[in-house]
Amino acid sequence: MRTRRLRGLRARLVVAFGLVAAVATVTTGALTFREARTGVLQQSQDATIRQLRAQLNQHSSELALPPEESALRKFARDTAATESQGSWRVLVTYGDLSGSSTAGDPFTEVTPALREAVASSRATVFQRVRHDGRTSLVVGMSILFGGQGVDETATGVRVFLVVPQTTEQAYVDALVTAAERAMVAALALAVVLALLAARGVLVPVRKLRHATRRIAEGRLDTRLAVNGSDELAELSHTFNETAAALETSVAELREMEARARRFAADVSHELRTPLAAMSAVTDVLDEDAARLDPDTATAVRLISEETVKLARLVDDLMEISRFDAGAAVLHLDEIDLAESVRRTLAARGWTDTVETELPPPHAVRARVDPRRVDVVVANLVGNALKHGARPVRVRLSGDDTVAVIEVRDSGPGIPHDVLPHVFERFYKSDRARIRSEGSGLGLSITAENVRLHGGTVRAADHPAGGAVFTVELPLWREESTEEYRS
Repeated sequence: MRTRRLRGLRARLVVAFGLVAAVATVTTGALTFREARTGVLQQSQDATIRQLRAQLNQHSSELALPPEESALRKFARDTAATESQGSWRVLVTYGDLSGSSTAGDPFTEVTPALREAVASSRATVFQRVRHDGRTSLVVGMSILFGGQGVDETATGVRVFLVVPQTTEQAYVDALVTAAERAMVAALALAVVLALLAARGVLVPVRKLRHATRRIAEGRLDTRLAVNGSDELAELSHTFNETAAALETSVAELREMEARARRFAADVSHELRTPLAAMSAVTDVLDEDAARLDPDTATAVRLISEETVKLARLVDDLMEISRFDAGAAVLHLDEIDLAESVRRTLAARGWTDTVETELPPPHAVRARVDPRRVDVVVANLVGNALKHGARPVRVRLSGDDTVAVIEVRDSGPGIPHDVLPHVFERFYKSDRARIRSEGSGLGLSITAENVRLHGGTVRAADHPAGGAVFTVELPLWREESTEEYRS
């Protein structure tokens, strides 16, 4: 169940919204952070360079050339003192001489590459250097004499300024914290929006699922309320159209089926009276057949046999129509099933033909409809005698909950492609067995009678050869009404 929820539409929507929000937030945050960081550092750099250039322009005239080392130190201290917070560190060089604003300061941030760049260019050179976990801005420039442009001459005095970027780093750290908080807020908002969107999508989907389930249960009048004009509303409208068309089609099919059942029942009922008269006539003719010439006697016997088959077919059709109409009734009585099987075989003259394996008297008793159980056993045994080969065996067993009746023949068995259809109405297979002389309804009636009792019947090939039909009937011991309808 947990895996199913994780793979559900709600989870997918939440994950999708979360990913989109995360990507959008990270991208926006990264771009914003880069621009903001660049702006903060650029502003600090420009301000520092302007301030340094202004101080050099103001005090460079006081520096005598060539300068002494003490003058370089004083010039460095004076330049550093102009910064109110005292964070400037200034190094002034002239050839091999140098002076710094702080005695003993090695100025490791001033790299040889930076020195070379300042020496080879009259432009201001700067770079950011990270040393001992701290970031500093290093600015280098040469002091020039003369006017602007081509008249400027280098004095050989070079000034290097190291400014810690502590304040700027604090601004950058604040930007990172703000971006992280914005990302968390954006993700939370995305989850909330995803849940709301999922609810807007899932509610109609759930209604559609419930409606589909009601349709599957046979409630064809189920319809969905159509709200809005989006894809889900269109889907609901299509569902309603499909349900309406299905309801109409099913109603038409049911009406056609009902008419067919009424037709079969009416025809069967109307045939019973002339068949009764024909049966009486054929009985009289059968008695006089011995005194008739051979051709007439053969015709009389043929008519008699076909009349019997037709009467049996009409009775089977009447029985099937009662099952279809739900009018089949169980008249329950508690009987000894072994004795019922013996009576069925004896009534049809099969006692010496069919082998039996029955329990002792009163070992298996059940509340069943005796007439319908008789029909079940007679149809299965008759089917085995007609379509199988002898010997035919009937076996009865049972426990406290179910009785099992097995009818097995010694014939060729049932092909696998025929097995799924043996209980269908009018189904016959000339390839599997000898051509049937029955109506093709016997096994269908058997299955309906078993189902009416709440039992099951199945057909299979026995491992030792032949076909075996197995009937399982529940043993209803409790007192109940005497009639059950299908």
